[in-house]
Amino acid sequence: MLEPRSKPFQSTITMIITSLLDTDLYKFTMMQAVLHQFPGAQVEYRFKCRNPGVKLGHLAGEIRQEIKSLCSLSFSEKELKWLTTLRFIKSDFVDFLALFKLNEKYIDIACTETGDLDIVIKGPWLHTILFEIPVLAIVNEVAFKDLYPVPDFLQGRARLETKIEQLQSANLGDLKIADYGTRRRFSKPWQEEVLRVLSAKLGTGAQGQLAGTSNVLYAMTLGLTPLGTMAHEYLQACQSLGPRLRDSQVFGFESWAREYRGDLGIALSDVYGIEPFLRDFDLYFCKLFDGARHDSGDPFAWGERMIAHYKALRVDPKTKILIFSDGLTVPKTIELYQQFNGRCQLAFGIGTNLTNDLGYEPLQIVIKMVECNGQPVAKLSDTPSKNMCTDEKYLAYLRQVFDITPP
Repeated sequence: MLEPRSKPFQSTITMIITSLLDTDLYKFTMMQAVLHQFPGAQVEYRFKCRNPGVKLGHLAGEIRQEIKSLCSLSFSEKELKWLTTLRFIKSDFVDFLALFKLNEKYIDIACTETGDLDIVIKGPWLHTILFEIPVLAIVNEVAFKDLYPVPDFLQGRARLETKIEQLQSANLGDLKIADYGTRRRFSKPWQEEVLRVLSAKLGTGAQGQLAGTSNVLYAMTLGLTPLGTMAHEYLQACQSLGPRLRDSQVFGFESWAREYRGDLGIALSDVYGIEPFLRDFDLYFCKLFDGARHDSGDPFAWGERMIAHYKALRVDPKTKILIFSDGLTVPKTIELYQQFNGRCQLAFGIGTNLTNDLGYEPLQIVIKMVECNGQPVAKLSDTPSKNMCTDEKYLAYLRQVFDITPP
């Protein structure tokens, strides 16, 4: 179990986040859709640490100072110019980002009476959506600096080398992995080192095994492919923004398709669980979207269900992409590849196990949307512990509307 050091930590602010590009691509793709379709939406996000017994409240002061530094940042001309090279980023969105700054008034960081870290983000969706990833990265880096002031990087490098050997030694054909680890990285410098080593030893591009990264900054600076489409918050917000709750998932997919016209065509499958997803993901969406992403529940069972679903609708699964991104390790990735290779197109996003594997127990921290336009929103994933909602009555109503059996 993670435990804070006995001595109080002496704050040494180093400005962990130095660029607003230091976030996941899907924050920008969702933000663009929000600008064009839901510019007036008001939302609330809340922080949660899932590690039993872990108290982070004593770090609130240092985290608050890092947030102040984060809110001083703006996009540089070089960063904006690079964003225009992405085919799905529109010029008016880049013009908006040229004026954009995160505003400290929308985020509150405190230590509760029980010693827990409390973070609440509340304000316009358009102006708060970029907080989540850098704030989580800040919490991680501050916490691990407190817990392990002298990190065992030798152990981390040995573990990374083992992963590389596993990927290179097996007969894996076209297996590729991607870095999805920004939010729970051990530190910013460590993520960069991991990406540089993977790029050098696995190779990038068509012949390499590193498909890219979700981190936009490192995609730009290291010449990697930026990866990402939508996150849970987009479909959660649609519970409030759509015309009817039961149709909110359909509304979310349709509004995404209106924004991207066939680009970024990966549907997230676990906001309500696999059964409600498959009920809504009909022939129209199966043909319209390039594939789906798994993020909770048994990935092997999910992959079989998706392939069976495509076949039942007379869609060739070999033309579709299944993306696995839930708590992956390299051995688990290899198992999934061996089970589904040749039956569909595959992609694998490895997060915490790639960027925070130095032998320490990682923090299981999240920031989730809990309200949109004053109405509760929630997800009911295939892993019940991932559910997060501040209103139990709404959660029960959501289960009823989508015909979901309580766990």
